[in-house]
Formats: sequence, structure tokens, C-alpha cells
Amino acid sequence: MGRRDSRVDAYIEKSAPFAQPILKHLRAVVHQACPEVTEDLKWRMPHFIHHGILCGMAAFKEHCIFGFWKASLVLGGDHESRMSQFGRLTTLADLPSKKVLTAYVKKAARLNEEGVKLPRPSKAVAKKVVVPKDFAAGKPQNWKYLK
Repeated sequence: MGRRDSRVDAYIEKSAPFAQPILKHLRAVVHQACPEVTEDLKWRMPHFIHHGILCGMAAFKEHCIFGFWKASLVLGGDHESRMSQFGRLTTLADLPSKKVLTAYVKKAARLNEEGVKLPRPSKAVAKKVVVPKDFAAGKPQNWKYLK
């Protein structure tokens, strides 16, 4: 059985009035889709944990955000793993339907249960740095200003 955290209750209650129904809805959907989920505050924002971080939500002055930890695997495409995959949420109408959100949460839970990891980003290719000739020769023109 999942576990609710009283700190998340306090977070929601301290949020702006427009944000409270959004956060309560997201919380209910996550708990319904994955009854074993537990809550925690990470980076001072509510997160849902099930065999690792599943998803998280946050409220700001004029909008909320919600996102999956493994967004590219859960949502498909080139979604980055950041918290704003659904954009700036200001009303419940900004969210996908409950059915769609439930499917996303179940998929995220299954990925965590199976131990699926996000692919590591490829290493950046080093760019060639162009060094001015004077500097490369050890005699920059404006060296007198560096003394």
C-alpha cells in the first residue's frame, strides 16, 4: 500500500488557490494508477516514488508543472527528462485526460519495476578552439594591459 506524506498536504495547502485543484488532481491520479506509490519532497517539490522516482509536480506563482522522471520513455518522442513536459499548467483543462494520465503513470511504474534506465547521453564532441596567432606565439598585442 502506498504512503502519503503530510508535507505534501502542507505544500498543496500553501500553494496558490488556482494550483490546489491541479495538484490534488495529479496526486489522486498518481495514487489511483499506482497504489504502491509513496510521496516525498525532493528539491522542495512533491515527488512520487515507486522503485525510484516516478514523477513530480510543483506550483509556482502563476502556474504548475508536472513531469515524469523518464519522460522520453514514458511519453515517447524527444521529451527531455525535466518537470515541464505538459507545459505551464494554469487550469485542469491544461492536463491530458485522466485516462491518458493514468496510462502514463502505469507505464512509468512498469519501467521502474523492470529497472529500465534512461539511455546515457552521448558524450559531447570537443570543438576545435581557434587561438589567435599573437596569443599562440606567447605575445598577445595587449599584454601591456595585463601587467
